[in-house]
Amino acid sequence: MSKERKVISLFSGAGGMDIGFKQAGFEIAVAVEQDSSCCNTLRLNCPELKVIEGDVSKTTTKDILNAAKLKALEAALVIGGPPCQSFSLAGKRMGMNDDRGKLILEFSRVVHEALPKAFVMENVKGMLNWEKGKAIDAVLNEFKEPVKYKGKEYHYDVSYKVLNSSSYGVPQHRERLFIIGNRVGKTFEFPEPTHGSIEDSQPDLFSPSVLPYATTWDAIGDLPPADEPSDTAKRVSQTIKGRIEKHGY
Repeated sequence: MSKERKVISLFSGAGGMDIGFKQAGFEIAVAVEQDSSCCNTLRLNCPELKVIEGDVSKTTTKDILNAAKLKALEAALVIGGPPCQSFSLAGKRMGMNDDRGKLILEFSRVVHEALPKAFVMENVKGMLNWEKGKAIDAVLNEFKEPVKYKGKEYHYDVSYKVLNSSSYGVPQHRERLFIIGNRVGKTFEFPEPTHGSIEDSQPDLFSPSVLPYATTWDAIGDLPPADEPSDTAKRVSQTIKGRIEKHGY
């Protein structure tokens, strides 16, 4: 595959985000992940994938590019979802004061040193309101900093938006913040929802019709009956219920 379709994946986890980009026609050239279980999953599912098992903050961009067999400016994308617990309503909301929150800046560092044509970063929407927008402002300013490389200056045009997975056919209301940038002068437009409520699915003269929200039954209705949940599952479900009642999330 052409280098123009190759992707650097950071904070790869078990490869969920990577799958979407592969389905869109890209090739994951290297994945960086420090969790050993996730790395084993990546190697099992993608034997040909170069996996760097380690902390992104302790991994040089040079090593990442070498593993991907790429040079600066050659990658199509850098993608990833840095740890989000610092900004989640379910966490302690330490944000940029937490080492995990600062890993977002490591993502930016790799972008500025690898100089891909574009990047996609995903995180929880809680980042938007941490300390009245301090986190999102810091991240946007970091990405927008001009980069000088071999006598030429590059800069990224950056946009962001909270998207709900249920608006795109996933049977789950899950809101996530997407920050997207490119250095090739393109104006990015976030995709229009393809799914909505019953009312939204009725076309009129001024708005396009969308499909009804996908339901849990659509996704798992053909599975055999489930076993009785374990005591641990019941306990965790009550914890989640309490969090939703308290935080609405």
